[in-house]
Amino acid sequence: GFAKAAESLERLRKVLPFELTTDQESAIREILNQVSTDVPMSRLLQGEVGSGKTMAAAFFLYLAVQNGFQSVLLVPTEILAEQHFQTLRPLFERLHVSTGLLIGSTEPDEKQRIYKALEKNELSVVIGTHALLQEEVRFKQLALVVVDEQHRFGVRQRSKLVQRNPRPHFLVMTATPIPRTLGLTLYGDLDSSVIRTLPKGRKPIKTFWISREKEQEVLEHVRIQAVKSNEQAYILFPTIEESENTDLLAATKEYERLRKGIFKGIEIGLVHGRLQKKERDSVMERFYRGDIKILVATSVIEVGVDNPNVTSMIIEHADRFGLSQLHQMRGRIGRG
Repeated sequence: GFAKAAESLERLRKVLPFELTTDQESAIREILNQVSTDVPMSRLLQGEVGSGKTMAAAFFLYLAVQNGFQSVLLVPTEILAEQHFQTLRPLFERLHVSTGLLIGSTEPDEKQRIYKALEKNELSVVIGTHALLQEEVRFKQLALVVVDEQHRFGVRQRSKLVQRNPRPHFLVMTATPIPRTLGLTLYGDLDSSVIRTLPKGRKPIKTFWISREKEQEVLEHVRIQAVKSNEQAYILFPTIEESENTDLLAATKEYERLRKGIFKGIEIGLVHGRLQKKERDSVMERFYRGDIKILVATSVIEVGVDNPNVTSMIIEHADRFGLSQLHQMRGRIGRG
């Protein structure tokens, strides 16, 4: 069980650049009631895309450390892991907490350093992808596992970090609960907390279905927004490259067509799962800085990517994506 909750929450509040919403506060209180006992928690934190689930979880990652333990944040994609790391590390540094990032493309030397630090409890919080589930990753005192976007992990993957003795507290987060999660919540194996309100100032997102004939008008609208209002946009495609078997538009070819055509003279970027890490990082960084106005992408940006300046998104071949994917993608906009 975790103690020192009140003083830890006060410290975290001081370093946060914003106030926690009422719903975040009540979710924190509910979770706190469980992690302060010595019975391992198993809980779902459900909240709309962009409602601030990660910040609520950050408090518990920190609280575990304040009690002398280690904590883990497990996420499905490298882009999201890197983003959480960029957001949380500066906060945790101000609270004198060591934070590490472990993903598939982490350099071998750095991986070895992290493995050793985790075994000796010299690294308190580790953020990572499936790379955290490897046999080589051993913790000295793991007390909390947080899984972000839990609908992207298999049941066995999610339970892998928890199956140890003593069993750590377990918190899963999602905006799109899967049927099994709903079943668990209903039949009592998984308690749930819900964040209903969005942070102040958010506007509702309007969604339109538009036929192919109006494509030029839509692209023109995005172009005007980028030039006049200095706003940014996503254009998403279901595949990276063209295939003989389908007539789907593909990200790489369309990127070239748009760059040389309607968006000529506007900075436009491309990101997909086959890009080398260095190249992908560079594109995302320029996009966050606002140098790239329009980002052509595949579903790699589906979860967690947070750029408050993006005001529109075009999804090509929307029927090729699942419902929870579309919901997550839509959540990438209107975060300002």
